[in-house]
Amino acid sequence: SADGGRNLSLDSIPMGLPMSGPTAWTTAMNNLGMAPMGMTGQPLLPDFDPALGMMTGIPPINPMMPGLGIVPPPIPPDMPAVKEIIHCKSCTLFPPNPHLPPPATRERPPGCKTVFVGGLPENGTEQIIMEVFEQCGEVIAIRKSKKNFCHIRFAEEFMVDKALYLSGYRIRLGSSTDKKDTGRLHVDFAQARDDLYEWECKQRMLAREERHRRRLEEERFRPPSPPPVVHYSDHECSVVAEKLKDDTKFLEAIQTLLTWIERGEVNRRTANNFYSMIQSANSHIRRLVNEKAAHEKEMEEAKEKFKLALSGILVQFEQIVAVYHSASKQKAWDHFTKAQRKNISVWCKQAEEIRNIHNDELMGIRREEEMEMSDEEIEDPSEMKETEESALVSQVEALKEENDSLRWQLDAYRNEVELLKQEQGKASRDEDTTKEQQMKLLQQALQGMQKHLLKVQDEYKKREAELEKVREDKLKIETLLENLKEQDSSTSRVCACSQEKECPVEKTLSNSPVKSEREVLLVGIISTFLHVHPFGASIEYICSYLQRLDSKICTAEVEVLMTRLQNTFRQELSGVGASLEKRWKFCGFDGLKMT
Repeated sequence: SADGGRNLSLDSIPMGLPMSGPTAWTTAMNNLGMAPMGMTGQPLLPDFDPALGMMTGIPPINPMMPGLGIVPPPIPPDMPAVKEIIHCKSCTLFPPNPHLPPPATRERPPGCKTVFVGGLPENGTEQIIMEVFEQCGEVIAIRKSKKNFCHIRFAEEFMVDKALYLSGYRIRLGSSTDKKDTGRLHVDFAQARDDLYEWECKQRMLAREERHRRRLEEERFRPPSPPPVVHYSDHECSVVAEKLKDDTKFLEAIQTLLTWIERGEVNRRTANNFYSMIQSANSHIRRLVNEKAAHEKEMEEAKEKFKLALSGILVQFEQIVAVYHSASKQKAWDHFTKAQRKNISVWCKQAEEIRNIHNDELMGIRREEEMEMSDEEIEDPSEMKETEESALVSQVEALKEENDSLRWQLDAYRNEVELLKQEQGKASRDEDTTKEQQMKLLQQALQGMQKHLLKVQDEYKKREAELEKVREDKLKIETLLENLKEQDSSTSRVCACSQEKECPVEKTLSNSPVKSEREVLLVGIISTFLHVHPFGASIEYICSYLQRLDSKICTAEVEVLMTRLQNTFRQELSGVGASLEKRWKFCGFDGLKMT
C-alpha cells in the first residue's frame, strides 16, 4: 500500500544517471519534493532547497502532471523512517536489517560533539570517512587509528544525532567484495576533554548571565538609599533650625541633627546652636501631644457614633423579629403555604442570631465602659500603706547589705595599709616615694569609703524613722477602725432600744427587716455605693464591689436584703427588648418622707 507506493516511486527513478548530490536516496526524495529526514526527524541536509532538482535537466515531479495516477501519500510523523541505500562517490552504504534491535549506545556526555566510529574497512582513508560524515555537518577534526576505528569531532551538538543515524550500516568501497574493503559501522558517543571544557565554559557563561540578570532584578526592586547628610556649617544649622519648626520637614531635620551629634560636631563654639535646636525638638513634643489628644477625641466620637448606630440597628432588628413572631401566630400562620412557612421560620432564626450577635457586642462595649469607670476609683488606703511599708522594708534590707559590703571593703583596705606600713621600713629610699604615693591613694580611698559609709548609715536611720512612722500610722488607722465599729454597734443598740420602747407591740407582731449587725453594715455600704451611682447599678455590679471587701458575700443574700427594704432601695427596668436590664436605685430620702 503506502510503503509499496513509496518503494515503487523510488525504484522508478533511474539510479544510473549522473548526480550532482552526494547520495541517491536524497536525489529521489528531492524529486518527490520532500527533504531527506534522519531518525531524529531533523533534515540531514540543512541547505536543502525543494525547488531545485537534483537531476540535471529534469524538473521536480508534480502530482498534478498528466500520466501520473498514483501519488505517494505523506509519511505519518509517528511512523519510523525506513533506512535505504546511500551511494557516495567512493563507497556505498547498505542499511541494516530493520527487524534487528537498534544498536546500543552509551550515556551521552554533557556537551558531546565527538563520536566514536568503529567497524571501518581496513583500506578506508580519512577522505572516505570525511565524504561519508560531512553530510551530517561540519567536521572539525578526524583522529583515525590503525585498528579500524576513528573519532570525529563536529562543530555543533545536533550533528552528533545525525551521525548516530549511520550506526549499523554496512560500508563497501567501490564495487570490491574483499574483506579489507568492507565493514559494519558502529557510531556511538565519545567523551572528549575539549567538549567538556567548552560545555563548562558555556555553563559558566550562562551562570554569569543569570547572576547578572538577578543582580539587575535586585537593583530594580531595591529601595533607594537615603540622601547623604550635609556637613555642619552655620548656614546649614540655621536651615535645620527652621525645618525643626515646620511639621512637614521635622523628620528630615531631626535625622540631620542626630547625625551631626553622632559625628561629634558639638563643641564650645557650636554648643549654643545645638542647644537651640534641641530646644526646638523639645517644643515639638507639645505639638505631638496635642495631635494625639485630637486623635483620641476623634476616636471617642467615632465610638459614640458607632454605639448610636448599633443601637438603632438593634431597634430595627427587634421590629423585624416582632414581625416574624406576629406572622407565626395562628391567625396569619394558617393562611401561608408550607414553603412560605418554612422560609419565614428560617428568616426568623437568622434574624434572631444576628440580633443576638449585635446585642452581645453592644453589651461588651458597655461593660468595658463600666470597667474603665471602676478602675478609676480610689484604692484602699490600707493597701497603699502596706505596699509602701513593704517597699521601705526592701530598701532597708538593701541598705543593710550595702553597709556590710562596705565594711568588708574597709577592713580589706585597712589590712592592705598595715601590710604596706610593715613593708615600708624594710624597703629602700628609692621606693619610699612610690610607697608614699600609694599610701596617699589608699588614704584618699579610705576617706571616700568612710564618707560613703556615713551617708549610707544616715539613709539607713532615715528609712528606719520612716518605717516607724508608717507603723504608727497603721496603728492609728486600726484604732480608728475599731472605734468606728464600736460606735456603729452602739448606735445600732440605741436604735434597737428606742424602737423597743416606742413600739413594743409592733416588735412582737412583725420582725425587723434588718436582722443582724452585718446586714446593717451591708445596707450602709450599698446605700453609699448607689448614692454615688445616681442612675442605678445592676445586682452583679453591686456584688462585685462588695466581694472586694468580703469574698463570702453572695448575690442571692444581697438581693433578698434589698427586696426587704422597699423604702430604701427600688428596682427599675431600663432598655428596650433584648437590652432590657434591671437596675437598683437608692430611694432612702423619698422613703424617709413617706414613712
